[in-house]
Amino acid sequence: MRHRAALFVSVLALAAVPAVRAQTRSGADSVGAARVGALLEALAHDSLEGRDTGTRGSAAAARILAAELERAGVTPAGDSGFFQRVPLAWQTVTLQNGQTRRRLVILDRLAALDSVPPVDRPAVTAVNVVGVLRGADPQLRDEAVVVSAHYVHVGIRAAVNGDSIYNGADDDASGTVAVLEIARLLARALPAPKRTIVFVLVTGEERGLLGTRWYVDHPVVPLARTAANLNIEMIGRPDSLAGGPGKAWLTGFDRSTMGAMLRAAAIPLVPDPRPEQRFFERSDNIAFARRGVPAHSISSYNLHLDYHRPSDEARFADPAHMATVIATVARAVRLLADGPAPQWTPGDPFGQVAR
Repeated sequence: MRHRAALFVSVLALAAVPAVRAQTRSGADSVGAARVGALLEALAHDSLEGRDTGTRGSAAAARILAAELERAGVTPAGDSGFFQRVPLAWQTVTLQNGQTRRRLVILDRLAALDSVPPVDRPAVTAVNVVGVLRGADPQLRDEAVVVSAHYVHVGIRAAVNGDSIYNGADDDASGTVAVLEIARLLARALPAPKRTIVFVLVTGEERGLLGTRWYVDHPVVPLARTAANLNIEMIGRPDSLAGGPGKAWLTGFDRSTMGAMLRAAAIPLVPDPRPEQRFFERSDNIAFARRGVPAHSISSYNLHLDYHRPSDEARFADPAHMATVIATVARAVRLLADGPAPQWTPGDPFGQVAR
């Protein structure tokens, strides 16, 4: 492992970042590139040990996220403050070749954890981190837009060039920072958004969308009244196919009316330039889509070679690019909160799913 400097050094840095800014045009505030970089560094720090699901590193990350949401001014919406506990247990499965391996599975209820032997429990209880910004419009406040990202990564694994901590700066500390910043911006927006906005930072994505699957079964606002999910996944570096620095793309652009809404509002998010990679199905948005909610992910992942490697570190990110993308996504969230609810494109199979 590399150095294990105290996490508080990175966290304290957040209070002293200079005001390098990219305007949000949301009427709320602005996004500072230096602040974005400091948040990213804190979440991708070696001391969080790769933020694997159910570990002390992910628990430390969750505490940072809860503190940032509280500072932003959103309301806690978990079953324990900002924390929505996700009951997970280790299960031993036998493979076709006769070998066995352990995997994390979701239990059907929180109380079921009491019957799980200590050896089969994660080191700490896994949590989603959830906050709510209540909508201001009497006709729309009971509907919600969910803004999400996964804050966990894959932890400590085989060393590469002497480094065994898989920091996950791009995947997906970058999307997590975006959710925090959007919460901060929209909590200060005047006028306030019309629909309720739920900010969900999920656990377990790398182990089968476990946190998002738990959330859609236990939503803050019923899925029948959830207008859309906008998920943010890997915006740490520019993508030339999206237009370079400050640009990003939307998965499944034409699968719902969301893409057309963004285009009509001149919000510069382009269609996913690599549909053959099937990114629409490879992030947390798909759990919402499978339940009938129009749901897409925003990314600028350029297929860099640091994916799921220890070299996915904050020092390779581009905070100025991130700040501009975050400002754009804040506009998109505001559009979803104030405008017509997106609808699945006629004929899309997810449009046939009852919420």
